[in-house]
Amino acid sequence: MKKRINNLFFVIGLVAVVIMCCSFKVSFFQLWQDITRAGYWLAAIGGLWLGLYTLNTMAWRVIIRSNGCCPVSFLRLLKFTVTGFALNSVTPVGLLGGEAYKIMAASQFMEVQKATSSVILFSMMHIFSHFWFWLTAVAVYLLLGMNGLVPMSAPVVASMAFAVLFCGGGIYLFAKGYRYGLAVRFFRFVARIPGLRKWGRHFGERHHEDLLKIDRQIAELHRQNKRSFYASFFLEYVGRLLQSLEIFFMLILFGIDGGSGGYGLVFLYAFLILAFTSLFANLLGFMPMQVGGREGGFAMSVVLLGMSGEIGIFIGIICRVRELFWTLTGLLLMKLEVKSN
Repeated sequence: MKKRINNLFFVIGLVAVVIMCCSFKVSFFQLWQDITRAGYWLAAIGGLWLGLYTLNTMAWRVIIRSNGCCPVSFLRLLKFTVTGFALNSVTPVGLLGGEAYKIMAASQFMEVQKATSSVILFSMMHIFSHFWFWLTAVAVYLLLGMNGLVPMSAPVVASMAFAVLFCGGGIYLFAKGYRYGLAVRFFRFVARIPGLRKWGRHFGERHHEDLLKIDRQIAELHRQNKRSFYASFFLEYVGRLLQSLEIFFMLILFGIDGGSGGYGLVFLYAFLILAFTSLFANLLGFMPMQVGGREGGFAMSVVLLGMSGEIGIFIGIICRVRELFWTLTGLLLMKLEVKSN
């Protein structure tokens, strides 16, 4: 990747991190108090995310290898993955920075169409697994609610119905995308957006054959490489489940033991908190690092489950600290990549 483009991504990411830190309305005393309280659990959370990024990289590698060998080493793909997620987290609407970076980085080792289709497929799989993750959370909540382990009310049932419709619609759209591809349709959509019409129409017409090839590669994964499709989906879905351990650790820190349900019930609580918070935050995805949306989601989720709002605030702060660490790590890896070239 050209050094000038790499530096542009780096500056955008660094500026976004600074803005996010300045807008994070938590006193230094409270921040330090919460970090101290987390103690060694903070190291466990950081290590957990290294494992999650490894699963993401494995899912991306499965997709690349579905059409032949993978010309990029696993460690280099891991670098691209961490940096890609770092740029996504600080980019409004997400996916606008990290995916472009990954395409340009991977294009150094494979043809542009293959790099583009693999990144698009991975992004689709990442989002697709989220819809199933949220749908699973609704089922788990309703099962726990029928056993009196979580509150049930008319507003809660209405919210669950909305979540089912939202996830069902998302799964349907992605199923069509996997069957027919999305690249051509995406630029047709862009060509209808005021301010982008001319550029979207020009780009779509100029690269029509390349976009068709990308769509064919997307459709081939679903039709001809079902083993790769389900393997990448499995890795992404398991990653979402394991992410619940981050909240599980913090609930244990606050002495939540699940009563007669034990730590199994605590894990289900953590799973529900993560699912509903991520759903709420993604609905506010236009905000860089989802500032405020995620913290509000954590606060509402823990209160919904009958826990203290203090727990939600604590979880939000520690997750923000972890995200800042991995975002800065991703930006640093981007600069190291330049030096290694």
